[in-house]
Amino acid sequence: MIRACREGFKIAPLYANTAKLAESLFIALKTSTRYDETIYLDIPEVNQAALALAEHYNMKPSFETARMYTKEKPHLPLDKVFGVTSFEIG
Repeated sequence: MIRACREGFKIAPLYANTAKLAESLFIALKTSTRYDETIYLDIPEVNQAALALAEHYNMKPSFETARMYTKEKPHLPLDKVFGVTSFEIG
């Protein structure tokens, strides 16, 4: 999904079984905006393919966050998460 932000657009979530599929989805979503619009994609840093996707499209970090847990961290397929759902939702 892509949605308007105060400035630009945010793609979230972006889940895919492969990096190639993630890129196809990213491109499809990106085409719904003007070429000069800012696009935000919050990736889990541990997913190197997501990091490569962002770098390939000249995306630069604008801030960093840390996940914190009160107990054991959940077992998530982070290799398939190319854009987290939303920091606002949690």
